[in-house]
Amino acid sequence: MQVYPSSYFESFNPMTEFQKWATVEVEDFTNVPQGLETFVLEKGLYAVFDYKGLSSNNSIFQYIFTEWLPNSKYILANRPHFEVLGPNYKNNHPESEEEIWIPIKPVSKT
Repeated sequence: MQVYPSSYFESFNPMTEFQKWATVEVEDFTNVPQGLETFVLEKGLYAVFDYKGLSSNNSIFQYIFTEWLPNSKYILANRPHFEVLGPNYKNNHPESEEEIWIPIKPVSKT
């Protein structure tokens, strides 16, 4: 999983630095090895995009934030964005697969 701070996409720039976390889902934090930290991902609504292609190709993010999101009934929520790099992730390979999770919330009608 790669986690992006909520402000990362406000002024999207693929050269902006972000913190990466390698995570694994656990039931509790009773046996956290020394030197490791815990991370709690806040629950909420997410738009999930299945992406296949080069990890260096940022066009999926351009699509999400300049086409999909503005034409949806949602706005960004103030929670981390993340990617799930599963068994079919092959770094910068054209057949690499990953999930991109974008926190969203319905557009307020007020």
